[in-house]
Amino acid sequence: MKVRKKHVRIFDENGLRAFAEHLKTVRTTKGFTQEKLSNESGLTLSQVARIETAAINPTLSTIFKIARTMKVTLPELFDFKLPKEKE
Repeated sequence: MKVRKKHVRIFDENGLRAFAEHLKTVRTTKGFTQEKLSNESGLTLSQVARIETAAINPTLSTIFKIARTMKVTLPELFDFKLPKEKE
């Protein structure tokens, strides 16, 4: 009988906070409010706010949508220092 490994959800809170802070900086630099980003991307305002407060872990598809909406490259969106993982 094959033993299944327990599925562990990954939620890197420090990494998500760093992404969230950088996303907010990029968004404001590009002249987007949360509401404008929501309207133009099709994401809900609540979803944008939760991403920017690291309350949710956005999917890659969501990140792609945000990047396209703000006309930024993925390297620009991910140009931040990733904090060290807590041990």
